[in-house]
Amino acid sequence: MPSTHRSPSPSTAVLSPEVADALAGGRPVVALESTLLAHGLPRPENRRAADQIEDAVRAGGAVPATIAVMDGVPHVGLTAAEVDRLCADPELAKLGVRDLPIAVAQGRSGATTVSSTALLAARAGIGVFATGGLGGVHRHAADTFDESADLVALARTSLVVVCAGVKSILDVPATLERLESLSVSVVGYRTHRFPGFYVADSGSPVDWSVASAAEAARVFAARRELAPGAVVVANPLPVDQQLDPALHDRVIADALAAADAAGARGKDVTPFVLGHLHAASGGASLEVNVRLVLRNAELAGQIAAELAALPR
Repeated sequence: MPSTHRSPSPSTAVLSPEVADALAGGRPVVALESTLLAHGLPRPENRRAADQIEDAVRAGGAVPATIAVMDGVPHVGLTAAEVDRLCADPELAKLGVRDLPIAVAQGRSGATTVSSTALLAARAGIGVFATGGLGGVHRHAADTFDESADLVALARTSLVVVCAGVKSILDVPATLERLESLSVSVVGYRTHRFPGFYVADSGSPVDWSVASAAEAARVFAARRELAPGAVVVANPLPVDQQLDPALHDRVIADALAAADAAGARGKDVTPFVLGHLHAASGGASLEVNVRLVLRNAELAGQIAAELAALPR
């Protein structure tokens, strides 16, 4: 006789009581990805950063909702014990949208990337998402077809994404071209320059800028009425808080050459290059990483608060 067991599906995400109450009451909520914690920051610093990021969302005026998959069940908002587990488990899978159904069906646990966090946040009714930087088009993508799933996901998902641009190890002009082709709205926060994650200016311009969280919320409200898809709010670090640009550019160039010589390809290139950057900067790149995520989280909280105050 066939089994009647049914695995949970991504449509049956578990909302934490605080997130559920906030959404039911129309109060502002900000989604947070978990890949940064599980795979982007070293242990045990990642656990401390998890609390700091949620506190930054609260400082902005919203409820934080860190998203992950636990034992095959998507969770929107985590308990302290769940965050402990997320930050401590070195075997935790990295889950994009394509991986979610497999993890759910097999009862696996994993940290969500930008693409899967955006999907689960939007399904839960959350309109604002804070992250560090987006994925994008990789260098030499014309030969490798290496492009992050984040880009297509943002074209399909209606929410605000506050980020510090994309890491400059990517092909930034090509990434912006793809976002344009996919009709993803991109605005600079008080700037017409697209940030390069660790540095305030990637070298590429953006056509549009917003001057306040309230203006960003109005842009998304208009987008939501007109067409599906995301609004990317690119929030650069202040110049005096960025990584030294000369050090950054030199190390990135050296690391890319070393990665090529070592035969690193595809998804292996990014951790290879970032490892070089971390070592060459004496850990300063990690400090900058946390700093920019905290700034994005607070701005996202402000945008979510403004969005919640708009008439629907």
